[in-house]
Amino acid sequence: MNIVMLTNTYTPHVGGVARSVEAFTAEYRRRGDRVLVVAPEFENQPQDELDVLRIPAIQNFNGSDFSLVLPVSGLLTQALDAFQPEIVHAHHPYLLGMTALRISRYRQLPLVFTHHTLYEQYTHYVPAESPALKRFVIDLATRYANLADQVFAPSDSIGALLRERGVRVPIAIVPTGVDVEHFANGDGTGFRAAMGIPADAFVVGHVGRLAPEKNLDFLTEAVARFLGSEHSAHFLVAGKGPSEAQIRAIFSRYGLTARLHIVGILERERLPDVYHAMDVFAFASKSETQGIVLAEAMAAGTPVVALDAPGARETVNDGANGRLLREETAEAYAAALQWVACLAPTQRLALEQSARETARAFSMQSSATKALACYAALHGPVVASSPQAYAQITRLLRLIQAEWDILQGMLGAAGAALSGSQPPDKVP
Repeated sequence: MNIVMLTNTYTPHVGGVARSVEAFTAEYRRRGDRVLVVAPEFENQPQDELDVLRIPAIQNFNGSDFSLVLPVSGLLTQALDAFQPEIVHAHHPYLLGMTALRISRYRQLPLVFTHHTLYEQYTHYVPAESPALKRFVIDLATRYANLADQVFAPSDSIGALLRERGVRVPIAIVPTGVDVEHFANGDGTGFRAAMGIPADAFVVGHVGRLAPEKNLDFLTEAVARFLGSEHSAHFLVAGKGPSEAQIRAIFSRYGLTARLHIVGILERERLPDVYHAMDVFAFASKSETQGIVLAEAMAAGTPVVALDAPGARETVNDGANGRLLREETAEAYAAALQWVACLAPTQRLALEQSARETARAFSMQSSATKALACYAALHGPVVASSPQAYAQITRLLRLIQAEWDILQGMLGAAGAALSGSQPPDKVP
């Protein structure tokens, strides 16, 4: 089968969507299917990529670590003519997601959409948050889903939420799978030694993009409180992003800088080592649709402490493979970390074994099989959505652009007022 994937984020960008596209692509190709990935250009992107078409993009859009795709060139049409896709799979409802919709309609191909993200949790990248903008992005994703032939939801929680929001097309629960064997073995001892972490330390760990939507201020505060009472504990963080400075600032305020280790972005081959260097994986994001890193940690036998939220609640079984917390306070979170630290060896072993069993249920092989079965079921004539539905989503995108322009104008006016400058037509 020839599958074209269109995504606004891809390697070397670090994040759930990029890793999901990369993982499914590798597994499909391993099984003999062909995949063409259409993605933005990123700084330091890999060279000589197999069947990847990069679209010119503006880097570090609005202070984030995302790329803003520029208008698609004729190279895409030529690439699609040569590739002859049978399935179009969109991983976002905007930018290249709209390109995916146009491709599917023009070429009369089935459109699959994975609702990876709670988009309303990311509006802080717009200058000044707006309730109207949150409503727009929710409506955009819902309308886009209803223009697809098949929607993939990464978890039961997100599948239920999409139905509540009015998605009427078929929804399949297809989590991003984890290469369980890859994460099962790692050199945690060597990784600790390389980072200067004592072999007998209790290590709290975190892997992911260091960004505000990951609730990292709360997580860092909770971990710092735990380290304040557990003097042999260290905090190991693998990732990069705009929140790194704030993480360092919180640890500095607590006088714990020497026990904070931020290692940046790791190559895939090094990830098992960092998970095996941890005694517990700490997670506090409420913006996830699934917890890929949670399953990776569990594949390494590392229990998880997480807040009760979509993605985490499908993965963490409270008291069995970690702790799932309904109370979002730093005190409660620190107490959960202490609970893990105080387990007897036999209890710890049971927790690790349960974590590994959970990870097997999220294997990449299982997820790819579900996805390919859905693709196969879509073969046949495609019933195009009504022109009215397409026109509605186009109008909605214009409303979002208008909201953006209004907010930029408001901020510009406020900035001018605060600086004492005059409008351009009043400047002498």
